[in-house]
Amino acid sequence: MTAATHTKTRTFGLNSLGFVLVALTAYLSALITMGYVLNTISSRKAIVLIALASLYLVNGVFGYAWARNRTSRGSSLTYVALQIILSVTLLYLAKSPALLLAMFPLAGQAVVMLPFRLMLATCATIWLAVVLPMAIFGGWGPAAVLGMFFLAGIVFVVVITLLAVKEQRARAEVERLLAELKDANDKLRAYADQVEEVATLTERNRLAREIHDSLGHYLTVVIVQIEAAIAMKESDRERSLASLRKAQGLAQKGLAEVRRSVTAMRLPGESRSLIEAMEALFEECRASGVRTNFQLRGTPRKLTASTELTLYRAAQEGITNIRKHSSVNSASILLNYSDDIVSLIVHDDGFGVSNVAPGFGLIGLRERVQLAGGEVKITSGVNQGFTLEIQLPG
Repeated sequence: MTAATHTKTRTFGLNSLGFVLVALTAYLSALITMGYVLNTISSRKAIVLIALASLYLVNGVFGYAWARNRTSRGSSLTYVALQIILSVTLLYLAKSPALLLAMFPLAGQAVVMLPFRLMLATCATIWLAVVLPMAIFGGWGPAAVLGMFFLAGIVFVVVITLLAVKEQRARAEVERLLAELKDANDKLRAYADQVEEVATLTERNRLAREIHDSLGHYLTVVIVQIEAAIAMKESDRERSLASLRKAQGLAQKGLAEVRRSVTAMRLPGESRSLIEAMEALFEECRASGVRTNFQLRGTPRKLTASTELTLYRAAQEGITNIRKHSSVNSASILLNYSDDIVSLIVHDDGFGVSNVAPGFGLIGLRERVQLAGGEVKITSGVNQGFTLEIQLPG
């Protein structure tokens, strides 16, 4: 386990419990095999053996936890070296091969605490510390036989511990990834809520623009026609009735426009082209008494639905503003198709103003054009009229 993934080890966990159980089993086995010589062991030697066995157990629990929590190689190597000294001393003082069993958990602890190469060196040191003195003082034959069994036990413990550690680290990695995934899902849910809120606000603004640009336009024209009818009801009854009929027709068009905006938000008159739709607007403006001149430059081409709708709404907004001001006598509209830009210029000869304070219509138009990647320019001056210019990619 690396320092990055290391967590503090409990003083008495499953590892310590296993160590204690294996060590006590080894001690019990040693007592059984040493039963016939216990009467010959001096009290001093018995005390030393009990002290060494107890120290080995205590260090295997608390020393192991101390070394793990410090996470340094020096601490781990110190712990392992002390355990090797204690176990080997106990083994040769007791002269019982059963005590070899108590040394197997030490190999497993080395797997957990040390890097792979240091772990292999530690296991080799444990094996040599047991086999080499036995070969020197007891002969190479018995040492070789016992050494093979001891080596097989160490290899078995190392392999099992490596598999357990690998599984534990894999589980910790899965838990970490699950935590990250949960965090990512929480963030994604928060982002989705934000996107939904922005989308709702955008759609609300779009509907507001549509209502203003479509219904607002027709209501303005209807009001102008009704005012004209009222003004002529005594002097020219026929023209007054004609204005009322025209207002009625425009009201019906406005209702149809609202329905189209709600269902499809398409350019009014889906069967008509952009040029035809604009010419219909200019005819309405001429019918209200404003001289209107429409110019077309360049070769008309098919544009995207959103671009055509933006151009139409811009022309509609410009004409609606013209009709609101009785000071306007004439207006000109220029639709220009250049190589990659489509521009629309609406100009009137009204009084104009020194400072333009855009209302909701112009604000909505600016938002619509910006969403389409275009630009809006508004110019006016005292006695210089009012000019609305937009440019859109297309």
